[in-house]
Amino acid sequence: MLEIQIFNYSKVFSNKLIGTFRMVLQKVVEENRVEVTDTLMDDNNAILKTSLSMEVRYQAMDGTMGSWDEGDFLGDEALQEVEKDSQETDGLLPGSRPSTRTPGEKSFRRAGRSVFSAMKLGKTRSHKEEPQRQDEPAVLEMEDLDHLAIRLGDGLDPDSVSLASVTALTSNVSNKRSKPDIKMEPSAGRPMDYQVSITVIEARQLVGLNMDPVVCVEVGDDKKYTSMKESTNCPYYNEYFVFDFHVSPDVMFDKIIKISVIHSKNLLRSGTLVGSFKMDVGTVYSQPEHQFHHKWAILSDPDDISAGLKGYVKCDVAVVGKGDNIKTPHKANETDEDDIEGNLLLPEGVPAERQWARFYVKIYRAEGLPRMNTSLMANVKKAFIGENKDLVDPYVQVFFAGQKGKTSVQKSSYEPLWNEQVVFTDLFPPLCKRMKVQIRDSDKVNDVAIGTHFIDLRKISNDGDKGFLPTLGPAWVNMYGSTRNYTLLDEHQDLNEGLGEGVSFRARLMLGLAVEILDTSNPELTSSTEVQVEQATPVSESCTGRMEEFFLFGAFLEASMIDRKNGDKPITFEVTIGNYGNEVDGMSRPQRPRPRKEPGDEEEVDLIQNSSDDEGDEGGDLASVSSTPPMRPQITDRNYFHLPYLERKPCIYIKSWWPDQRRRLYNANIMDHIADKLEEGLNDVQEMIKTEKSYPERRLRGVLEELSCGCHRFLSLSDKDQGHSSRTKLDRERLKSCMRELESMGQQAKSLRAQVKRHTVRDKLRLCQNFLQKLRFLADEPQHSIPDVFIWMMSNNKRIAYARVPSKDLLFSIVEEELGKDCAKVKTLFLKLPGKRGFGSAGWTVQAKLELYLWLGLSKQRKDFLCGLPCGFEEIKAAQGLGLHSFPPISLVYTKKQVFQLRAHMYQARSLFAADSSGLSDPFARVFFINQSQCTEVLNETLCPTWDQMLVFDNLELYGEAHELRDDPPIIVIEIYDQDTMGKADFMGRTFAKPLVKMADEAYCPPRFPPQLEYYQIYRGNATAGDLLAAFELLQIGPSGKADLPPINGPVDMDRGPIMPVPVGIRPVLSKYRVEVLFWGLRDLKRVNLAQVDRPRVDIECAGKGVQSSLIHNYKKNPNFNTLVKWFEVDLPENELLHPPLNIRVVDCRAFGRYTLVGSHAVSSLRRFIYRPPDRSAPNWNTTGEVVVSMEPEVPVKKLETMVKLDATSDAVVKVDVAEEEKEKKKKKKKGASDEAEEEEPDESMLDWWSKYFASIDTMKEQLRQHESSGTDLEEKEEMDTTEGSGPKGPMKSKEKSRASKEEKKKKNQSPGSVQGSEAPEKKKVKIDELKVYPKELESEFDNFEDWLHTFNLLRGKTGDDEDGSTEEERIVGRFKGSLCVYKVPLPEDVAREAGYDPTYGMFQGIPSNDPINVLVRVYVVRATDLHPADINGKADPYIAIKLGKTDIRDKENYISKQLNPIFGKSFDIEASFPMESMLTVAVYDWDLVGTDDLIGETKIDLENRFYSKHRATCGIAQTYSIHGYNIWRDPMKPSQILTRLCKEGKVDGPHFGPHGRVKVANRVFTGPSEIEDENGQKKPTDEHVALSALRHWEDIPRVGCRLVPEHVETRPLLNPDKPGIEQGRLELWVDMFPMDMPAPGTPLDISPRKPKKYELRVIVWNTDEVVLEDDDFFTGEKSSDIFVRGWLKGQQEDKQDTDVHYHSLTGEGNFNWRYLFPFDYLAAEEKIVMSKKESMFSWDETEYKIPARLTLQIWDADHFSADDFLGAIELDLNRFPRGAKTAKQCTMEMATGEVDVPLVSIFKQKRVKGWWPLLARNENDEFELTGKVEAELHLLTAEEAEKNPVGLARNEPDPLEKPNRPDTSFIWFLNPLKSARYFLWHTYRWLLLKLLLFLLLLLLLALFLYSLPGYLAKKILGA
Repeated sequence: MLEIQIFNYSKVFSNKLIGTFRMVLQKVVEENRVEVTDTLMDDNNAILKTSLSMEVRYQAMDGTMGSWDEGDFLGDEALQEVEKDSQETDGLLPGSRPSTRTPGEKSFRRAGRSVFSAMKLGKTRSHKEEPQRQDEPAVLEMEDLDHLAIRLGDGLDPDSVSLASVTALTSNVSNKRSKPDIKMEPSAGRPMDYQVSITVIEARQLVGLNMDPVVCVEVGDDKKYTSMKESTNCPYYNEYFVFDFHVSPDVMFDKIIKISVIHSKNLLRSGTLVGSFKMDVGTVYSQPEHQFHHKWAILSDPDDISAGLKGYVKCDVAVVGKGDNIKTPHKANETDEDDIEGNLLLPEGVPAERQWARFYVKIYRAEGLPRMNTSLMANVKKAFIGENKDLVDPYVQVFFAGQKGKTSVQKSSYEPLWNEQVVFTDLFPPLCKRMKVQIRDSDKVNDVAIGTHFIDLRKISNDGDKGFLPTLGPAWVNMYGSTRNYTLLDEHQDLNEGLGEGVSFRARLMLGLAVEILDTSNPELTSSTEVQVEQATPVSESCTGRMEEFFLFGAFLEASMIDRKNGDKPITFEVTIGNYGNEVDGMSRPQRPRPRKEPGDEEEVDLIQNSSDDEGDEGGDLASVSSTPPMRPQITDRNYFHLPYLERKPCIYIKSWWPDQRRRLYNANIMDHIADKLEEGLNDVQEMIKTEKSYPERRLRGVLEELSCGCHRFLSLSDKDQGHSSRTKLDRERLKSCMRELESMGQQAKSLRAQVKRHTVRDKLRLCQNFLQKLRFLADEPQHSIPDVFIWMMSNNKRIAYARVPSKDLLFSIVEEELGKDCAKVKTLFLKLPGKRGFGSAGWTVQAKLELYLWLGLSKQRKDFLCGLPCGFEEIKAAQGLGLHSFPPISLVYTKKQVFQLRAHMYQARSLFAADSSGLSDPFARVFFINQSQCTEVLNETLCPTWDQMLVFDNLELYGEAHELRDDPPIIVIEIYDQDTMGKADFMGRTFAKPLVKMADEAYCPPRFPPQLEYYQIYRGNATAGDLLAAFELLQIGPSGKADLPPINGPVDMDRGPIMPVPVGIRPVLSKYRVEVLFWGLRDLKRVNLAQVDRPRVDIECAGKGVQSSLIHNYKKNPNFNTLVKWFEVDLPENELLHPPLNIRVVDCRAFGRYTLVGSHAVSSLRRFIYRPPDRSAPNWNTTGEVVVSMEPEVPVKKLETMVKLDATSDAVVKVDVAEEEKEKKKKKKKGASDEAEEEEPDESMLDWWSKYFASIDTMKEQLRQHESSGTDLEEKEEMDTTEGSGPKGPMKSKEKSRASKEEKKKKNQSPGSVQGSEAPEKKKVKIDELKVYPKELESEFDNFEDWLHTFNLLRGKTGDDEDGSTEEERIVGRFKGSLCVYKVPLPEDVAREAGYDPTYGMFQGIPSNDPINVLVRVYVVRATDLHPADINGKADPYIAIKLGKTDIRDKENYISKQLNPIFGKSFDIEASFPMESMLTVAVYDWDLVGTDDLIGETKIDLENRFYSKHRATCGIAQTYSIHGYNIWRDPMKPSQILTRLCKEGKVDGPHFGPHGRVKVANRVFTGPSEIEDENGQKKPTDEHVALSALRHWEDIPRVGCRLVPEHVETRPLLNPDKPGIEQGRLELWVDMFPMDMPAPGTPLDISPRKPKKYELRVIVWNTDEVVLEDDDFFTGEKSSDIFVRGWLKGQQEDKQDTDVHYHSLTGEGNFNWRYLFPFDYLAAEEKIVMSKKESMFSWDETEYKIPARLTLQIWDADHFSADDFLGAIELDLNRFPRGAKTAKQCTMEMATGEVDVPLVSIFKQKRVKGWWPLLARNENDEFELTGKVEAELHLLTAEEAEKNPVGLARNEPDPLEKPNRPDTSFIWFLNPLKSARYFLWHTYRWLLLKLLLFLLLLLLLALFLYSLPGYLAKKILGA
């Protein structure tokens, strides 16, 4: 059933349905073509008057019905007109078939059509587009678009207009040619520098009792160990390890990082593994900032998977590649409570509870293996044994998560059959991304890899809620590697290991993968994680898809640019797919689908094969022709040759058999198409933003629209062939997830489109980049089907160079979206050298350039395989194929050819590559087109040549139809070379262009001609190497010859020889500009040819004009120029984007008039130096009215009302409460309501500089945190923006807005006058003055201090050939300081009229003198963090070294032992004279006892730019002014003096100080406090406060305002020249500078590190209760325990103290009255205990450790003959621990686990705490249980207090504790057995004993009775 609905289209409302037409398609199928005219029905099936005419055609999949002809769908002209006018209905005809063309018309593809929103991907851009009327511009101008938009939308809001492609000519991807790939060199296998740094901080909750843990850190094969901590299961290490690697990224990211904890390891025994954690380096690298910071790794035991978790290790892991800079999150005092569960070392989205799983990798079989042995051996074998075996013994090895397993070896088999599975057990989801599967050849000497395949687990699983576990196959994967011919030493062996791009098909392997989550509670489970190999159930052959015959056809249209090394021998090209077509070394015959009977010899198989051929065996089997006939190359020019194909183009064709899995490739192709279109669109938008074209937002809307349509189209297309028997589980699941992803992407794109506004374009562009990445990721199909196609150039039967084309790009489909992007198109291929040969410069030269046409599809669909070729040829077939339609030709002969002339307008190039040792080049360009080439002239010594030359290529013969050539001209290759006097020219880069074509019957007139100059990006390998500005036009020479062509007018430039300049219409329009140059000085000039530079001069050149500086007569004495400003006039293009670069060259004037080039610099863009007159209408220019800025903190109102916009034009005095801003900067700690009473405020005298510093660091962390959270707020706000734009809040900045909303969120209990931050630690502080801590260099915050003085690096020497730009540093030979100003002449009047205008300084007014000046430089070094370890023990002994000019300070004696985070706290004073000594170097060295000290890293600061900057970076401006205390004013000038001076220099009216703390500067009035307190508390009136408030808001002053540098600490990265680009740590410092001719500054601030304070902690253990009873009694079997309590402070285990033993506690109660004494040194600011001890007996000096203050109490059960038993423990953090319970009953386990909210106390505030605390231990199930309670008293005293009232240890004098009142049972039985008998027996068994006694008495009586009875009886009887 076909249904057509017709809508009335509406832009604003939803479209309204007019009517529907339905027809049954039965008739169409029978007749294959039907024309219908019928009426429409409305919703109620009533007939409407409207009728519809249409034609329907049907073509079956296999092509049995007729084919489409060019003229099949006849359109009428009227229709086209409609289409033109509306521009909305793009492609009115159904489907994606070619749109309206009459057979005779020319089709023309306009360069990037500009149409509005109705461009839907469903109606994709048709193959051939409507012909363009001659007068219509190819690219609509933006204004037209506007009118169009308004016409279309009836005055539509321009904010919702979207725009389709405006890409200019260069990116025109046409229907016959595919886009060439510019970047050449494979960068994959190239090794790089990497550094993995791991800090092991501490471990917690380790399972096991009383252990001595060591942490082992392993990266790849390198292991490092921490020190051992004794008897603790929560050790603290804080040790830092660094691993350096130099390997390729692939190898690096597959390395495994393993962190394991080992128990009691020592020299003799390896210890037992407690648990381990592993992840691969790639996982860390893909994290934000490439690191995990302060995260907890979960340990698990690989040998016992049912055991659960074994503890946690807290660590930092970071991976740095070259050039990555890692932002270290600021490490100040870590007060964040350790929330382990919330900070696990797992990537985003991985669940905390990972389960064990089995990974089954099933290896079924392989095919097409290459031979891995010499045939010589085989012949010897054959001679001896008489059998001919396959020369390979393959097995498969699988690597995963640091483990490997391998299958059995199949002897001598090219087609081995394994059916085995390798089973890995690991946690799921695994933290290792890739699994490596390798086929290897078993060999007696060494096994080598045959091929490698990586399985990326992210691509075969999905972690969403509708996701699926990793699954794969059974499917074939293709392996690529080195070429197949066997050599003993294979130079490309790395390729077989999976490094770099494979250059040949090696084999294919059938494998599967499944994952099973284990139920660890199952008792039958084997609990080891060893890799197992077991048999797998075989699968049927058809499970991977039905074998189908595929047909690959190729036609070589051009082979040029053949490297001259290969020019002497005949050349042939070979095309292979898999092993098919490989004639040279395809030893093993590829498998064909064989019948199941015993196949006889090969011919029989062939016959069977032929008879089953779909073609019905059309006159003999298609023998494949896979290589072109050999042909001798001819010379193009001195570098390159070409093959003279002329009109006869050789063809190849190959038949091959593969499982039919096209659907996979089709889906990938659809996504690729969407992604390509998206990428092209996004590049457009970026280009528009870059070149500042108007309305980039409209184009972005168009892109998003295309994207959402594309996504919908995917949903409708991808769901075909569902019933396919060979679809694997992965196919089904992937399809589902792709459909879900694309559906949501389509919706997101739709909603994003609505949000695109002019100011949000850049953010939205970033979001779209994410779409692109996701699409590319989804399109990559993990289950291969058809192998890639390789094209090899062979010379003399040797393989020279290759190109590789993915088979999916060539795959044919009758649905256009599914078609491969290069299928049936002419592709330009550049062949490259294989493997490592192609690294570096060898890879940049093109080996050959091919114009190649390719088509790949099922044999039965091959009817139209020639359809995309340029028309006008005849087929030449092989003998057996004559007369058969579908038999492929062996060559094509073109009968039609056109003659053209190409004009290349080479205007200029810029930012080229420096190819000579002088740091310049002698560039010329070589232009290649077909088989001709021409060169521009050579311009000497420049990186920015302006050739201004037109090259004319005559008599170019192009084959094919004229109209096709118009759409699809061949590409032009432009190569730039450096001319050398000796030897051959050096290659400097390459780019491509498409010419604009004019046919003979077109007029040479606008809008298409003359062409515009355009920038083309030049590439050198993978790196960009400059831009070329040029235009190219290809003009057809008609029947009347060249007379018709536009005349080549314009003078032939006679000075330069017969060189034609670029003609007038094309070259840019010029106007006169003046360039003023400020010459300040030269710095750091290096020697030239071993001679020092003595008399340098600077030459400035731009567009042929220039100026020279004055000569510096003695560079050593004064490197500054004495004439500051010079100027020259020059003609520059009006269009700023076309401005030529400006060259700065420094020459040294030697004796006898010789000049030597020192170095040069090219300013590639003059834009930042163009003078733009200030906009006088801007609000801060208006100088009428007053604006009052109040500085006094008033009672905080709700912050929203006070935020009124500063508006200078209003007359009203606006009061702006700036306290708000102060609050942002000043950070106060939260007041805990509960402990307010107990805290006393620290008095002023206790505060020092460090208090200020730590408070500031908290502020910085808080701001960073807020910044992150506000980022998310802004997203939601954008929706609101649109609604409130008109309201009064419109102009409010988003930053203020988020700040305001945060204020609202602040706590409600805010009392007037108090300000609170939002940080957790409960501390209430007095208001501490703060400074600004910059987490980066000060320069990056203030734009390098280049506000008027710029620094230009002078370069010399060749640009390095290394891909990475590290060599840039080495090429710098000095720096030129100065500036430029460019403006159109004449200058606007008002500038010259300004007061004090000095014409000699031109635009550079008010510049200080550059005479030498003496300065006192004061460097304060605060601390260093994360230093790179320099010693073997993984530590360093750092000290500071400072160098400035001739001064060199090495603070060697104050080195800090074994510390990677040293606190230096020192200041250094140096006297220097600018400009001679202006580069300050601060370095950190590692002290060594023997040998020289090693440099850890250094940082360089340019003091001169800071000194002269308008930002006043000489001495930072403090936040408040005070004349005593820790915050004393440092600057010798008071704020009022500074303000007066700034006003004078800036010619600003003011400052006028008024009463009541007011000051007026220009039209701004600042208010503030007007009194100040001195040391004695006396108040004095002062103006300094208001002056300071004016300085702190200096940027608000009209015209001259700029931010002044505040009092600060900057953080600078330390770099080491030996390890370029990798940070070696960071240094926190600041620099003050005071001119010597001003009043001297005071003494330096004291920032020496705080000395730790000595304390004594007295702990009295009173009693224990409810202790678990461990022992069974000897006599009675009763439970009892011999209790003692052990305590220590963390880090001081060796000083642990034990109570005496309370024996035989039967109830768990113990009485001790025992006192411990713990003296310790404590740093209150960092909340750490400081201890110094020698690391080992061999250590030279003591090492200082900082350890959290934690007290551990443990209860033990004493045993006499065996080790004591550990019962339970508690660790109290002395800064915040739960307050003890009043009684033992109230003491519960939850107090310690934190499950109930207990008030936390700090012993440093409380001083004395007494109570009951619970003691815990873990049971068998790893859960905490309560094992006892202890009553203790903690008493903290300072060392002085402790000395005044001493106490004794245990129960000793002085102040002894009384003996505990213990029950009599608590003694030892063998000392007095009687007593113990009394206690043990009598107590328990007294009734039993009494009964026993009674019983014994009775027995005795009975015995006596019996004993005396006979005698008695006898007496009685005898009567005695």
